[in-house]
Amino acid sequence: MNNDTRNVFFNRNYRLVFFGALVSELGAILYSFAVSFYILEITDNNAFLQGLYLALCGGMLLLATPVGGVLGDRFNKAKIMFLCDYMKGGIIVLATVLMLLFRSSDAHVLILFAVGILGNAVSGIFSPAAGALLPHIVAEEKLQQANAYFSIKSSLQSILGVVLAGILYATLPIHLLFFLVGVCYILSGVSEMFIRYDHKPSEERLTIRLALADMGDGFRYLKTQKALMALMAAILFINFFFSPIGGNFLPYFVKTDVAAAPGYLFDRVLTPELWSSVCSVMIGISSLLAAAILSARPQEDKCGRKVAVRLGYIAMVMILLTVGYWLLVDRGLSLNGFLILLCVGSLLIGFLVVMINVPTSTVLMRVVDRDKLSKVSSIISIISQGLTPIASVLAGSVLQYLGSTPLLLVCSLGFTATALFLLFNKQVRNI
Repeated sequence: MNNDTRNVFFNRNYRLVFFGALVSELGAILYSFAVSFYILEITDNNAFLQGLYLALCGGMLLLATPVGGVLGDRFNKAKIMFLCDYMKGGIIVLATVLMLLFRSSDAHVLILFAVGILGNAVSGIFSPAAGALLPHIVAEEKLQQANAYFSIKSSLQSILGVVLAGILYATLPIHLLFFLVGVCYILSGVSEMFIRYDHKPSEERLTIRLALADMGDGFRYLKTQKALMALMAAILFINFFFSPIGGNFLPYFVKTDVAAAPGYLFDRVLTPELWSSVCSVMIGISSLLAAAILSARPQEDKCGRKVAVRLGYIAMVMILLTVGYWLLVDRGLSLNGFLILLCVGSLLIGFLVVMINVPTSTVLMRVVDRDKLSKVSSIISIISQGLTPIASVLAGSVLQYLGSTPLLLVCSLGFTATALFLLFNKQVRNI
């Protein structure tokens, strides 16, 4: 543990983790942006197929995450991270070669599905180890600052990375863009190879029976944390209703409403795909502001009540966007008016999400025993993301057959109901 009382960036291990994540997450932004639009492009805007892709990727992530939790608590977390990044980089580079050899649209769809499934299996191993590493390399009183800087990094990537993704997607062949993504993951692995911390290897040989026992141990531990369980149960449904907005609706809206319009705001300088980047930039700007505020604030002992209130504010924004889409786009009043409203909504959501995520992550790192943190993190990830694959498929079907307004309406009402449940839950106040 580094007990330096100065800024957390004086910690060498933290710098290596930070810059490794900076490069790999840039690659992830480029890849997710390109895949979302490329699948729609080569399948004639088939929203169901895009939803199926998201569902299969999410399902594989959920299956692999508990395995990652067990490995993360037993083996060197830094080694797990760089090996996973090398594997992801290699998978994407291989996919690039295959896309050059097999040029048909059907072949590219199959390759993208295979890469998505394999890549998310690797991510499921990577994430619990990465999520549990900070308490091992950063002093406890610096955890909120460390998490806030990670949020600042993500915000800057939302501002610059997604704009870069839109430009590269419009100007580069898709296989070259994927190759750049593979290189990003490999460079991240190089940075993570030099992380050092006091790791004590497990004396027991890992077996399937022992792995299952470890998973059970994590579940039993989490069951004793009633407030965390209440929060995770609510977030399960919050993600179910919130994830289709960015994963399904936004690419579909850009490809159908914006691209099909005779004209739209700033159409002389922005392609339709770049309007998706504009939304991400708005989120990034407000996220950056929120993270900067939190990086300078002292850590709070409890954050549950504030988290519930902020989720309520996001619900209000979602309702406003739903009504705005119905009036301005569905009824043809003003596409440009909705684009402006979407930017304002993105600003508000970006700020609120960071004000929720950073305190929640910090409290989790503080209250969970470190020898169980990877397992508990993986279980929390499974609980919170458990319904998102189903949400992706259902959202794709709704978009394909009913359109955007019904999807936005269901998501807004469901999110609002869940946020209200969390707001009035007494146990959450204990977090």
